[in-house]
Amino acid sequence: MYGHILGTCAAVALTVYLAQPRQARWFHRSFRNGRSMHRTFIAIGSAVCVAQAILVLFHQHQIVEGILHTCVCGCLGYLVFLIAHQKIRSIQVVHPMRVLAIGAHPDDLEIACGGTISKLSDAGHIVHAIVMCNGKVGGNAEVRPGEARNGATFMGISQLDVYDFTDTELSKHELEIMQTIERKIDSFQPNVILTHSRNDQHQDHLAVHFATLRAARRNPSVLCYESPSTTRDFNPSFFVDLTDYVNVKLHAVAQHKDQLSKPYMGPEQIKGIAAFRGAQAKMKFAEGFEVVRLVDSSLAGM
Repeated sequence: MYGHILGTCAAVALTVYLAQPRQARWFHRSFRNGRSMHRTFIAIGSAVCVAQAILVLFHQHQIVEGILHTCVCGCLGYLVFLIAHQKIRSIQVVHPMRVLAIGAHPDDLEIACGGTISKLSDAGHIVHAIVMCNGKVGGNAEVRPGEARNGATFMGISQLDVYDFTDTELSKHELEIMQTIERKIDSFQPNVILTHSRNDQHQDHLAVHFATLRAARRNPSVLCYESPSTTRDFNPSFFVDLTDYVNVKLHAVAQHKDQLSKPYMGPEQIKGIAAFRGAQAKMKFAEGFEVVRLVDSSLAGM
């Protein structure tokens, strides 16, 4: 009797705990289909609560008790099965790299390489990021830097710096932007740098691309990512497998609530591009990068 009451209380407490937004983020970050996994865990937790409550009421009915015990064990077994098959498994590297991701606007990194950054972080690499402006022309400047920090935390970026250069006019600050990137390179000493492509029609993206190339002139590995504004000349030759990470990328993009009304922020658009690049690379989903230069061992196994 008392064991069933304790079991009911524990099941209720666990279900309420799993329903918290923070736990939802953990599911989205840890499982290939995090949203479905989160809902399944809550549903099974609720079912276990009901079963435990019935056991309290019918603890003297052995048949009912046996059926409910079987159901509870079956539910728990199913959870173990789901965890085994849905958990994102990353191979921890022996020698972590330092990766610097550079974006013009608060949501650029999540849209362009959110899956790659998440995968690098999970593997044990150290990722820092720079965002050059607060995006005030395209949204709420009071909100967007905070959303960039939320996205960075979700992806596993250990340090994010958001600067206040003039949105849509970054080319006017190209020297200062180059110097900003140079200082970061000098202090962080990244092995790999991710930045915008030259095949991009957005003036801010181009400004950041050329500033990065000048600042990173001595860096051994520089890759250029794909943005919604890249042109048809964007021609990736390096691909990162996102088969386990495409939904992680979707949730990283979704941190930018101020921008979700934009057509290119939609899950269908994001997933469609990942599927297209995956087809090019002979995998289910991928992010593609143009290579400025790349040391062979820099991103081995990605």
